[in-house]
Amino acid sequence: MTGGTNGAETSGALLSARGIEKRFGATRALRGVDFELRVGEVHALVGANGAGKSTLSRVIAGMIRPDAGSLSVLGREIAPANPRDALEAGIAMVTQETSLAPDLTAIENVFLPELGRSGRLDWRRLRQRAGALIDDLKIVMQFSLDTRVSDLSMANRQIVEILRVLALDSRVILLDEPTTSLSPYECDRLLELTQRLAHKGHGLVLVTHRMEEIFSFTDRLTVLREGSLVASSVETGSIDGPELIRLMVGRELRDVYAGQGRVGGGFAKTAFRALNLRVGNAVRDVSLHVGEGEILGLGGLVGAGRTEAAEAIFGLVPRRAGEMELFGRSFDPRSPIDAIRAGLGFVGEDRRQHGLVPHFSVRENLMLVHLSLQKEIGLSYGKVEKQAIAVVESLGLKAARLADANILKFSGGMQQKIILARWLLAKPKLLILDEPTRGVDIETRASIYKALRASAAAGMAIILISSDFEELLGLSDRVVVLSDGRSVAEVPAAYLDIERLTMLAAPRSSAGQIGQLLRQLAERYDACAVWIHRDADHIFCFDSASRPGVPPTLERGAFARAGDTPFADGATPPTGDPACMLVPILGKRGQGLGFIGLTVPPPRRLPQAAELAGLIRQALHPSQPAAA
Repeated sequence: MTGGTNGAETSGALLSARGIEKRFGATRALRGVDFELRVGEVHALVGANGAGKSTLSRVIAGMIRPDAGSLSVLGREIAPANPRDALEAGIAMVTQETSLAPDLTAIENVFLPELGRSGRLDWRRLRQRAGALIDDLKIVMQFSLDTRVSDLSMANRQIVEILRVLALDSRVILLDEPTTSLSPYECDRLLELTQRLAHKGHGLVLVTHRMEEIFSFTDRLTVLREGSLVASSVETGSIDGPELIRLMVGRELRDVYAGQGRVGGGFAKTAFRALNLRVGNAVRDVSLHVGEGEILGLGGLVGAGRTEAAEAIFGLVPRRAGEMELFGRSFDPRSPIDAIRAGLGFVGEDRRQHGLVPHFSVRENLMLVHLSLQKEIGLSYGKVEKQAIAVVESLGLKAARLADANILKFSGGMQQKIILARWLLAKPKLLILDEPTRGVDIETRASIYKALRASAAAGMAIILISSDFEELLGLSDRVVVLSDGRSVAEVPAAYLDIERLTMLAAPRSSAGQIGQLLRQLAERYDACAVWIHRDADHIFCFDSASRPGVPPTLERGAFARAGDTPFADGATPPTGDPACMLVPILGKRGQGLGFIGLTVPPPRRLPQAAELAGLIRQALHPSQPAAA
């Protein structure tokens, strides 16, 4: 439970939908669906792709007119003919792809309706209103309201979108897959905001496929399947994951990673290597390699440079520096067609922008790469028809659907399967996937995972970018972690969990200061100084500095078992060979940033722990006095 429901005010319904029906041609999208949202709750609306979740959300938000049924807000019946009618009734929607004006600033987007009013705008008053909303909800602003929206991360755009609906005084807020492009940290930040909104008396409908979001952040849930209501207003705490999946898909679905198996052993032949890549301002120094038959995960937060690095590899954007090799030969694609002809494939994170041709049929979309590679005149679909059908059916799609004239009638999950099938049909040597399961249901994910594992087992090298860290760890053999545009770690996936991966990916604004401190400590004490994260089993080294003649305890980026380092017992007393000690690093708000470790060979001596702690405080927080 989120704690959003409170007091007698929640006893009545904030929003009620009764008997909602909607057809699109021969397709019956909603079949007499009922839905209820209370004041002060976060209510999950869940189901597989094509279940009717987005259709119901758009009916409530006035984007689609139902064929039958009724809506009411606080007991007053409404019949919104358009989104403006819904807004006037207190209903607003935040979509998966935000509807902000990219060339306007954040504050201009927050008060966009005000821009259409006659007269001069009082920007001082509007800034005060925005500040009041931010303060009231305790939003930690990581950007300026004067920043252009096109320069904001997806997470911060969602914050702007929410501020906009609050400025319109919306009581009912629908969130349609708001976290699909966000990292775990950013997801938590956004969903914690939904809880604070619920405490303020709003009602929130969360459309999501992510189980952890449903069980951690919602009070009740409603399940749709093929347009029908199969579970209504169920208390979230009264149901578990397997039962929820059974309701969604109509049968049990085993662990989506089970039965695929991790590709075993090492990877004898390196398929692709990148050294010291620099791309625009987003990628500063990224190095990675992937072997034949390996799935390499790129971990990191949104904005870490993962997408930009992938686009440079595929020739979509130029690189400023760095080298690339494909099967041992220099690789320098000037365009995507160069990359495709060299044996690369790329599934972009935005299927509408990078994957689909809207006015092409399903078959034409599937055959795009095949057409780009053929040399003879004509479509020549017949040559690969059998292969195409086999690939499509392996992903759980019926071959008859290839004849559909409009791919936009497919659900998001079905569209994603066609895009993936396009590349599997081309059999690239290296396939790059950027958020391949964004906005798709758990059953579609399972079929995509199975296809990727089979492709890797057949020798294909795969680079996987995913903000879903559970997915990244479940599929990858190794993970290269990016932070602030740099590759900061390379770790076997078996050694990672979500907490460790989140820690490695976290931006470290004090990294430069700590690096300088390590060099000073190494010089001062004739020592090796390291900045590490330590848990019960493993140690990861963020940075390292050593005096000439003093062997480094850990190299930068090293990931080792704690027992294989001098720091196996934590804050070891300054004895032994080598003598070593650990002192924790604390940020300005008292948060842990890891440890500084010092090691010196005999007969050199270490300082007292209090002395080292004082030097750390002085370096990171100059306003605080160092210990005497």
